Amino acid sequence: MKIWFDILTPKQIMFFKPAIILLQKQGYEVLCTSRNYREANELSRLMGLNLLMIGNHGGSDLFDKLFQSSKRIMELAKIISKFSPNLVISFSSPEASRVSFGLGINHIGFNDSPHAEAVARLTIPLLTKLFSPSAIPISAWKRYGISSKQIIRYKGLDPVAWLSRDIHETTFRPQGRKRPRVDKDFEFLKELKIDPSRKSILIRLEESKAAYISNKHFRVRPLDLVDYVVNNFAANNNIIILCRYPDQITEMSKRFRNTAIVLRQVVDGVKLLNNIDIFIGAGGTMTAESALLGKPTISIAPIQFYIDDYLKKIGLVVQASSPVQIDKLLKSFLNDEQKCILIRNRATRILNKMEDPIEKLLTYVSTINKK
Repeated sequence: MKIWFDILTPKQIMFFKPAIILLQKQGYEVLCTSRNYREANELSRLMGLNLLMIGNHGGSDLFDKLFQSSKRIMELAKIISKFSPNLVISFSSPEASRVSFGLGINHIGFNDSPHAEAVARLTIPLLTKLFSPSAIPISAWKRYGISSKQIIRYKGLDPVAWLSRDIHETTFRPQGRKRPRVDKDFEFLKELKIDPSRKSILIRLEESKAAYISNKHFRVRPLDLVDYVVNNFAANNNIIILCRYPDQITEMSKRFRNTAIVLRQVVDGVKLLNNIDIFIGAGGTMTAESALLGKPTISIAPIQFYIDDYLKKIGLVVQASSPVQIDKLLKSFLNDEQKCILIRNRATRILNKMEDPIEKLLTYVSTINKK
């Protein structure tokens, strides 16, 4: 059986790598494609995952998005027609959806972002099966034209796929086994020019080029809160800023020269999270990663996400929408070690109870392979 994976983002590399290794061990022939996109390209090398690069990221401009996506569809159509897979697996890739539909190939798509309407409208109606966390109601997907019978849900979040196993191996940790507390890696911090004697606050910027957020106007911009954190907490703490795009790196480096550490290289996100004290996220997977690792986690996302709302509900994420709120939260987390221990213990209990989406995927693939 031949399987094509289209892997577009750092999250998807972390998410799909265990499945790819396991499927290859079971004798499946696997082809993995991606596109030229800084973070995904560099992380795939760090993780030792071979990807065939086809096409480019379209950026924030609507014409460029359309042009690059259309061009990529044409290039993929030739390659995939020749490879002739029995199954396509992606994290709701628009190009994989169009190519698999056009060539009549079953397509399994994962998605935890119904707020990303443009991607959902281009992919969800064309999927054979949609895999999604149970934290997202079925109604959020049905509005895109998929029936409830086509939706397979798992009682967990996507980072369980890599937080509950060694990403370089494939063994899933049995339920109930605690993740060991990881001490700070002084060599790793030294490489990033982070002072290990000070507490560290990591800030992950928003996906400013994503269709669901670009060209939108918000009452309080995440960057306003980032400014506040740097201006008021950098004197006594490491403020680390993790950007998504080269132009963000350039802008933040100029904006926070000599006051914050703007990471220029792509790093292992889990390793970085294990070496910081507090995480601030403007939306995206790293917020869930941080929360499940038991780090005090603050969301400054400008829009609502189902996953963030779920994490707030179970007490692993708190929202800050103003300088006053973020000031209060940071001072509490920096000065109350007992509170941080309680958060870590709660996260461990919750993570251990979650269902592994990769096991769910492998079971489904095995079932259809027997037909």
